Amino acid sequence: MTALTLDLPDEKLGRLEVLAQARGTNVTQLFEEMSTVVLAEADAETRFRRRAQRGAGREARGLESCSTRPPATARHPDRCGTVSSGCLRECRSISDE
Repeated sequence: MTALTLDLPDEKLGRLEVLAQARGTNVTQLFEEMSTVVLAEADAETRFRRRAQRGAGREARGLESCSTRPPATARHPDRCGTVSSGCLRECRSISDE
């Protein structure tokens, strides 16, 4: 384990000591717990950003999610009412409008 020296204002250190005492721990353990939480949040954000990048461009390829597309009857009530697995199929006859 490596030691870490921090320069904190006295007021902040005092508040951390009170918090640690209220939790039945010490400031060192409190910092260890805080660093675990911060690292877990950073890992979750990294996973989210990677998944978002993999999904980038899906709309351009016509693969947007079903929840973002209007119902078939709302888009082309007189022509295209075909629904497959909850998703709207593109109406090929739109080009003649």
